[in-house]
Amino acid sequence: MSETREIGRRRVLGIGGALGLTAVTALTTAARLARHPASTGGQLRSGVPLPPAFQAPLPLPSVLKPVSASGGVDRYEITQREAPLEILPGVKTPMWTYGGTFPGPTIEARRGRPVTVTHHNELPVPSVVHLHGGRAPATSDGYPTDLVLPRNWQDPSSHMTHGAHDMGGMGGTQGMQGALGMRDPRAVVTRLTRDYSFPMDQRPTLLWYHDHRMDFTAPAIWRGLAGLHIVRDDAEDSLGLPSGPCELPLMIADRAFDDHGNLHYPSLDPTLREQPGVEEAYLAGVLGDVILVNGAPWPVHEVTAVRHRLRVLNASNARHYDLEAVTDDGRRLDLVQVGADQGLLATPVTHRSLPIAPAERYDVVVDFGVVPVGGRVRIVNRLGSGRTRDVMAFKVARKATDHSRVPRDLSYDLPTWRRSDATRIRDFSFRAGRMHGGHGWLIGGLPFDPARSDVTTRLGDVEVWRLIADVHHPVHLHLVGFRVLSRSGRKPLPHDAGLKDTVSLRPGESAEIITRFDGYRGRYLFHCHNAEHEDMGMMANLEII
Repeated sequence: MSETREIGRRRVLGIGGALGLTAVTALTTAARLARHPASTGGQLRSGVPLPPAFQAPLPLPSVLKPVSASGGVDRYEITQREAPLEILPGVKTPMWTYGGTFPGPTIEARRGRPVTVTHHNELPVPSVVHLHGGRAPATSDGYPTDLVLPRNWQDPSSHMTHGAHDMGGMGGTQGMQGALGMRDPRAVVTRLTRDYSFPMDQRPTLLWYHDHRMDFTAPAIWRGLAGLHIVRDDAEDSLGLPSGPCELPLMIADRAFDDHGNLHYPSLDPTLREQPGVEEAYLAGVLGDVILVNGAPWPVHEVTAVRHRLRVLNASNARHYDLEAVTDDGRRLDLVQVGADQGLLATPVTHRSLPIAPAERYDVVVDFGVVPVGGRVRIVNRLGSGRTRDVMAFKVARKATDHSRVPRDLSYDLPTWRRSDATRIRDFSFRAGRMHGGHGWLIGGLPFDPARSDVTTRLGDVEVWRLIADVHHPVHLHLVGFRVLSRSGRKPLPHDAGLKDTVSLRPGESAEIITRFDGYRGRYLFHCHNAEHEDMGMMANLEII
């Protein structure tokens, strides 16, 4: 899987071409899958008439209230269930939801105050919840085989799993038959409910939670299993950044709808019970032709003429965006980035456009004070075409006094890992390949196997990883944040600033990242967050000992 070495100074400084030959084969294999440089995937076409842009109001996800705050722990409950939702105007779309809404309810947490979320599974299939970007013990990280079984679930393979643990106390132990035809002896399976506990010992940032069931993550997210989780602390609160109604969470996700207004997704098994995967035309990823923000198609939001903080998440399965804010007279507004996946930057970075891959988050400030009252600002996707070029719009409704600011210094607690701190370097290729006679997406030439240990590292070790891609691959590490050291042997790009947990690799590109594996021991993951790639083998195990 990986090439690991103890590294001296010469090795650390000279790894630029280490994977060049590997890339040649990978790029050849994937050439037919890369439609054009801006995207990786096949686009579905909706059958139902689509509404015009910038008419639906922007929904704001509800903030979930804890059911208990005793003992210094905030406790929440969420029921996963099917619900008919009005996504397109006048049309009811059956969806899988957290708490009956899409996005699911937002959890707001304080740094250092533990959170426990009890999930109840009333869906027709097993589920797993992963808090993306969260620093959690392995038992609460949402490993893909740590299933929560629904009532009366019968394993389609009808085999019992030896060694798996059933914590539910409601009958026999059952595991999961995945695409790889194998079992996970370490899986911890519950029935109906599971508690996920998060210490919240991490920097303030925007996280998100989503389904992470092995082989079926992509269709589960597509059907609606995604929600926001925000971590705050006193230091961030004191900065004076836009807040209250001037702080807007924006979950961007593309979808497609069939002739009846149901979600359209090309699953080989629409029941999501037995056969994973998608139709051949969508092996590289599933793209929709409707852009949703907070669950509404191409919405509009009224704002006052002051700075606004936009907490942006790309929750799409495979679609990449390059966002810009454009007035109706063609002016581009500055996007002042103040935070990345894992929290505040050291100092702000100003962009004219901002690329964002699946699962990435960016914290940006936009000053609507430079737009006259009555003016409009469109958020445009420079990588889109036709209807997918528009994302949403803001209408400047009134003047107001702006009490916010963007300070020159934002955060002092960013890690300062150096190459000389690294104990080893590892090389990984992310590329298309063959898996059990069919198409797969591989890391280091291997598809995911929950029974195999791919990377073992010691708690507290600093490592440098070099990643190389054939087509677009947003690579996500569980548990830890990292810094981007280089791209294809050159300096990181401006949007690589800060602490990240997902790095977007473009076709043929390589990147070096550095991280420290701290927090907890146990089994975690790293994988591509193109959700279709993930389901078709592009995951690997990370064991921290």
